[in-house]
Parts: sequence; structure tokens; C-alpha cells
Amino acid sequence: MEEFHKVRRLPPYVFEQVNRLKASARSRGADIIDLGMGNPDLPTPKAIVDKLCEVVRDPRTHRYSSSRGIPGLRRAQASYYARRFGVKLNPDTQVVATLGSKEGFANMAQAITAPGDVILCPNPTYPIHAFGFIMSGGVIRSLQVEPDDGFIPAVERGIRHSIPRPLALILNYPSNPTALVASLDFYKDVVAFAKKNDIVILSDLAYSEIYFDGNPPPSVLQVPGAIDVCVEFTSMSKTFSMPGWRMGFAVGNERLIAALTRVKSYLDYGAFTPIQVAAAHALNGDGADIAEVREVYHKRRDVMVDSFGRAGWTIPAPAASMFAWAPIPEQFRQLGSLEFSKLLIEHADVAVAPGIGFGEHGDDFVRVALVENEHRIRQAARNIKRFLASTAKQPNNVVPLTARR
Repeated sequence: MEEFHKVRRLPPYVFEQVNRLKASARSRGADIIDLGMGNPDLPTPKAIVDKLCEVVRDPRTHRYSSSRGIPGLRRAQASYYARRFGVKLNPDTQVVATLGSKEGFANMAQAITAPGDVILCPNPTYPIHAFGFIMSGGVIRSLQVEPDDGFIPAVERGIRHSIPRPLALILNYPSNPTALVASLDFYKDVVAFAKKNDIVILSDLAYSEIYFDGNPPPSVLQVPGAIDVCVEFTSMSKTFSMPGWRMGFAVGNERLIAALTRVKSYLDYGAFTPIQVAAAHALNGDGADIAEVREVYHKRRDVMVDSFGRAGWTIPAPAASMFAWAPIPEQFRQLGSLEFSKLLIEHADVAVAPGIGFGEHGDDFVRVALVENEHRIRQAARNIKRFLASTAKQPNNVVPLTARR
């Protein structure tokens, strides 16, 4: 039977190949150190869990909730933006709660995309940035760019070579997977360009609170007038270690927020009310929980960079996010990221995310997630050191089992 149209437009999910190999290894008793999926391992702070338990005991909260977010939650998000970024938002018209930032991005794509609309999207990038629009009938023009002086010229080329003219530009800084961070000056240039060319900016700021070098990443909405063309997505998954709670936000331009809100009203009734109340409680806190989470990732980053470096795999220290974007060691570069990732599972009991899963321009890298404790990260480094040493002695034995005939 022929596949459905939207399913045909999606490529094979490369992460699933790694997941199957990982599951197979574990079924054989292997102790796989999983640095692949960006799934926070830290517990949700106790005060947030306690608030959830308190509210869930009230049967009135067990009914359908609000798709756009209860008023107290939207006010809490607006207050957070005012404190953190100095950005004033109207919680009634410029804030909507989403079931995570990933789902929010996909819902926005459904809300604004007409068949054939062109979207300018970084490559590599988090998959939903591209495939949310592809599933909605859009066309992706990939940009292999960094947040530097080459960004605007690349976007200009993208516009010149796109018919019809692009509808939107995707930004994601701190970036998943590359961990690159944008400056406020960069955002000023991009906002001015977007206004001049009548392009919408959709910014994914999910990692705004996970930074390590004393410079909090800015919001694009800090640029005066940015709200005329921008919507920004944030998530509580990493900031408060709440990935399974599925709580995120879209904030910014009223017209775009209204479109998203209307589409969401047909798709969901919002998160469970006790989750929304607990999320508001977290956002209204003093920031101590956020600082604690940040410090844990900071220590893990330092341990990973140091221990992997001593193992023979030099990885640049990320300035932000919970990931390192690691160049594949030169002797394995020709294999590509998927086959190298398989090798690490088979020969080092370490799982990472292949860079090809984030776009073809990511194939010389793998993404390493800081989702294991410091002891396990050091253990992963020891395993990798043994693997690198063994392949140096027996280079013909480095073909992944899955590639052998």
C-alpha cells in the first residue's frame, strides 16, 4: 500500500536506528551510557512537585483546562519576560501556553503555512524547525550559517533564489544541536532585515537559562520593534527539569499569537490544570532552582570536555545549552555520523546523536547530551579511550556490525 502524502515527505528517522541498536545492546546486558537524547535526568524541583500535588487534590482542577493557558500561567510568563529580558508582554494577547515548545512550533507551522510557502531554516537544526513546516505543506530553504557576519548575506541569497518569497525565518540560539549563541547586535540586524523584507521571525529560545560563561543569552524580543515581526518559543523542560510535563510558551506578535491560539483551540484543551498551576508557581519563583540546574550542567560540561579530551577526543566547550557539538575524530570522518554513532554503541557502550539527524550539514559531527552524572561521563570517556586505542592498533575492525556483509 502506498504511503500517505505527508508521511512520504518525511525522511527516515535516523535517531531510531541508533535507538534500536542501543536497545539491542541493552538486551544483551550491555551497560550503555546514553548521551544521545536530550532527556534531562535531573528531578523536577520539590516545590514544583509539591504545588502539583496540592492542586491535583482539588477535583475541580480535573476538568478540561484552557487551551491558551490559564490566566495565572500567562501572567507568570509575562512577568518572567519582564524580569529576565526587560520585555513587556500583554498576557491576554501576546502569550499562549503550548504543550512544549516542539508542539508549539508544529502548531505555529499549521497556523501560518500555505502549500508551497518557503521557510528559511538553519541547517543543522532541531528537526521540528524544518519538518513542522514540511508536514504543513511548506518548502524548506536550508541555510548553513552561524550567527555572525555571514548570516545576513546568506539570508539575502535565500530570498533571491526563492519563489515565492520566503514567509518566515527560523532562529534557534542557543542552538540545538550546535550550542552556538547569538548576540543582541545580531538580533538587531536580523530584525531590521526581516522588517525590510516582510519576513516573520520564529525564534526557539528553549535553552535561554542553560549558559555557562556569565553572559545570559538574549531574547530577540529585546530589540525595539521586534514584536512587530517575531514570535518566540520557550520551554520549561530544561530550565526546570520538567520534560515530561510538556509545558512551553509562544510569545510575541499579536497576529501570529492569535493564529496559533485559534489552531490550538481545535487541537487541544491545554495541559492538565494542576500542571499549569505548578508551572506558574515555578515561573514566579526566585530563580534559585534555575541557577541550581545551570550549575549541574556547567560541571558536567567541564567534566565532559576534560575527560573526553584526555581520552583523545577533543570537543569544543559549549557556551550554552545541554549539548556539545562534537566533531567526529578525523580517522572516522569518512564513515559519517550515523555509522560513527553505531560504532560507539558497539565498541564503547556509549550512545550519542548522529549529526545527520539535524540536517545534511551536520554529518561531520555528533551531538553529546549532558544527561548523565559526572561519574558516568567519566566512565564514557574511559570507554572511548579504550575504543580509540584499540582502533589505532586494529584499524580494520572499526566497521560497524550493521554495515558488515
